[in-house]
Amino acid sequence: MFHWPLFVLCVWTLCLSLLTAYQAPEDKEDIFTSRACPAFLVFDSVAYPADMTIELPCHCKPEETLSVVWYYQKHLGTQDTRVLTDFAGTAIVDSSKIGRDSDLRGRFSIRLFSLIVFRVQEDDSGHYICGTASGEFFYGYDVDVQVVRQVLFSWNLSQRNETQASEAEGSPNKPFQVFASHWPWSVCDRCGVRGEQTRVGLCCVMSEHLQVRYLHKSSNVTSCGSSAVPLSFGLANSGYGAELVVRDCHTPCPPKRATISPEKKALLDFLGYDDPKSPGLPVYYHNHPVESDLVLSCPGTKPQHAVAWDKGSAPLYRSQFIEGLNQSSRLFIDVGHHLHIRPVRLEDKGTYFCWIEGKKAAEIKLGVYSRLGRTRRISDPESLLALKAILVIYTLLTAVFLLIISIRFMWNVSKERRASY
Repeated sequence: MFHWPLFVLCVWTLCLSLLTAYQAPEDKEDIFTSRACPAFLVFDSVAYPADMTIELPCHCKPEETLSVVWYYQKHLGTQDTRVLTDFAGTAIVDSSKIGRDSDLRGRFSIRLFSLIVFRVQEDDSGHYICGTASGEFFYGYDVDVQVVRQVLFSWNLSQRNETQASEAEGSPNKPFQVFASHWPWSVCDRCGVRGEQTRVGLCCVMSEHLQVRYLHKSSNVTSCGSSAVPLSFGLANSGYGAELVVRDCHTPCPPKRATISPEKKALLDFLGYDDPKSPGLPVYYHNHPVESDLVLSCPGTKPQHAVAWDKGSAPLYRSQFIEGLNQSSRLFIDVGHHLHIRPVRLEDKGTYFCWIEGKKAAEIKLGVYSRLGRTRRISDPESLLALKAILVIYTLLTAVFLLIISIRFMWNVSKERRASY
């Protein structure tokens, strides 16, 4: 005879033993329980070049807090505070849809408590605080966004070094020292062909008089635009900024993978991975109207990645298409690895490839069409020409009307004089 009560008791005892014996893996420690929030709110000083997409993690918060709100203040202690929250959901998923002139509230997203700001600009510099809607604050950042004011290549790098040496020799004794802190060289952005490596240099200041509320990698070094720098140093509007160094490189491509089976090839062909020039690459399609600006971003890229662009089989090197190098060029690449076309014309249609970390990552098929019946703006050249023509015609009609009135008035006056005689 089967004893059901004894069986249920055994199962219950086994379950209790399993539950009490469970422990979290030692290498998967919960960051929110291992890192306590500071009792006094301090700020991590970080610096980035403009046009990059940055991520600010909320490193600590109570475990019972299930959602966070990010606050932004340009200057700490002011009444102008912006609340950055996406409780209602943020629809931004592609930085190519974000313009430089967009407001900060339209260029952010919160993912896993981290604040992501797309295409940061110099005006986005300030204090970012992670907290709750009830006014609790857990973690803060002092963000310094620096505009790239100088792009250096192999032919003008020696000139930069000579200029820096002369400035260092002629500078008087000051309580601070300004220098450029460079990131490591990126990997070669292409393989099998000539590629480029980039390195960002951020303006930094060394001093023993930095404010202690701001945390730095080094106790006496921070970025030039950080709030830790005393205002008496006069660096607020001194024109300091970041620099970008570019050099050539050549890296062989890794060995190709084995040939795929016919079944997998048929599936890839069905999904759109059928270009023999770019086997296995995801294909993206985009149609854009002429005479409007376009910004392309490489899908899946991150700020630390090395990104390159090709139009068909022609590589677009930074030494020829970096932003600011040729003011008359409609096509350029910014520091954030975005490809700009201003404005788009019919000859810009075609296939564009982007590379990430030395590997082809995506194929973008761009279609260009002419817009019919679009709403014109006052600033359009056609609108200005039409307004000018209307004003000229109105001026001529007004002049003719005044001339007729004057002639008629003079005729009546002369007629009355003759009648009086």
